[in-house]
Amino acid sequence: MTDRKLIVQPDPATLAKYVADWILKEANEATEVFAIALSGGSTPKLLYELLAQPPYLKQLPWSRIHWFWGDERFVPHDDPLSNYRMVWQAMLSHVPVPRENIHGVPVEGLTPEQAAESYDATLKIFHGANRLDPARPLFDINLLGLGEDGHTASLFPGTDVLKERVRWVAPVIGAKAEARITLTYPAIDSSRYVAFLINGTAKREMLGRLMADDPALPATHVDPTGELLVFADLAAAG
Repeated sequence: MTDRKLIVQPDPATLAKYVADWILKEANEATEVFAIALSGGSTPKLLYELLAQPPYLKQLPWSRIHWFWGDERFVPHDDPLSNYRMVWQAMLSHVPVPRENIHGVPVEGLTPEQAAESYDATLKIFHGANRLDPARPLFDINLLGLGEDGHTASLFPGTDVLKERVRWVAPVIGAKAEARITLTYPAIDSSRYVAFLINGTAKREMLGRLMADDPALPATHVDPTGELLVFADLAAAG
């Protein structure tokens, strides 16, 4: 299991700036295409809004960055529950990113299974291979959240998707009111960096259990080929 490095900042705003600076550094040090998988939910929204403002607006190599989603609710992209909508409104609609670099999960006119298969194919085309190679990670940065039940992406406790080791993307039906589409462990783990973003006192217990390697938490089983970072504010870290 990859060691987890915990990095604590005083508050959500300082945490977002720290992570934004880190992303800026990593993206600018790369000389080729740079792939980021995005997390949904409220915690990363402040980060996305920050990236759409100076100095990041001018300094990020937007033309080289490709944006993916770690999971998505099976709702239209303009639905208030959509992770795509949140990221689009917070960041992508305000920055000079080529539309072909935005890889949202397809939902229109498809079943959840078909949506997962389509996104799986998208990732394989982008990767240029049908198999994951530990020496050539799929993502440069994979941003993840941590739910109060220990889930991450849409890998919920007790769901069959936790056992998936072949598909890179899978549907999750029945765990929540709406179906979800999620990256599986193999796709998440194929990352140079996996970075959990965690803030607030409500996440304190789960963060403690994550750092203690509690096997009951789906988030605990994320084991990237690269580094595993945990960015948290003081309220979450205690």
